[in-house]
Amino acid sequence: MNTSSPFFMFQSLLVQTVARLQPPPWLADEARHRLVLLLNHVLEREPQAQIRLARRKGSVVHLRWGRLELRWVITAAGLLDLADGQGPAPDLVLSLDGQTPVQVARCLLEAQRPPVQVEGDVLLAAEVAWLAENLRWDLEEDLARLLGDVPAHALADATRRLLQALRSFVARPADPAAAGGQGVGAGA
Repeated sequence: MNTSSPFFMFQSLLVQTVARLQPPPWLADEARHRLVLLLNHVLEREPQAQIRLARRKGSVVHLRWGRLELRWVITAAGLLDLADGQGPAPDLVLSLDGQTPVQVARCLLEAQRPPVQVEGDVLLAAEVAWLAENLRWDLEEDLARLLGDVPAHALADATRRLLQALRSFVARPADPAAAGGQGVGAGA
């Protein structure tokens, strides 16, 4: 009896399709700019993060994930700006190579960091690791400014419950025999 997930074929097909798709250059450029705005918004909420990054002003961080490449330069204000692709060699290179979007999403849903290969400046890498560990986007606060406190709290609560359900689904063993013989509907 075949116990593999029926979604494996769809997952494989999705990964292959996404790998072949390329956004137009103007869209990719706009997405990079929006990402910098979002990252700076999060950094502005944490003065300690800006102080830590300001000490590393002028440093270039290069993120690679398959064909996706992002280069940021750290400004004197402790924020990020897009770095010129033809500029100097990066001080720090972070690579997610070998990780599919599904694998990264699974790590994030399980509240884990995806495996990252780090090359370059050790002190800058330590600062980036501190940021990854300590910075969080307070989406509920931003939604409250747009929608009001009550709708923002309700939306954030529903999102938390959805993420918890997704985490439970991801953590569930795919093989019923691995779950101690419990089938669907069995359990506490």
